[in-house]
Amino acid sequence: MSEKKQRVVVLGASDNPVRYANKAVRLLIEHGHDVVPINPRLKSVEGIEVRPDLTHIDGTVDTLSIYVSPEISAAMAEQILALQPARVIFNPGSENPAVRKALNEMGVRTEESCTLVLLRTGVF
Repeated sequence: MSEKKQRVVVLGASDNPVRYANKAVRLLIEHGHDVVPINPRLKSVEGIEVRPDLTHIDGTVDTLSIYVSPEISAAMAEQILALQPARVIFNPGSENPAVRKALNEMGVRTEESCTLVLLRTGVF
C-alpha cells in the first residue's frame, strides 16, 4: 500500500473487539499508522497505552477519528479545537454539526465517513 502513514487519534477507543472503535484501532495498526487511543476509563487498547483525554497529546495529529456521541464531543469541543488536527472524521453516530462548523472555520478538513471503510477502500 502506498498511503502515507499518519498519526491517528481515536476518540472513544474501545477494548471490546466487537465495537467499531476497536476495529478501527486494529485496522489502523494493520495499515501501519501511529495510533493514539483516547478513553478515560481504559489503560490500554490492543497493547497501546490509552490517554484519558485530548489534553494528554503532544505533537502533530494527522487525523482525529471520532467515535463518541455528539453530546460527548460537544463537551470536549475546546479540546478538539485545541488539538488542531489536520483532519477530523466523524464516524456514523458521532456527527456533530456545531463542532464540525467550528473546525471548518479553523481550516480543519472534516468529513462524515467511516474510518473502516476509508481504510478498506484505500482512500484513508
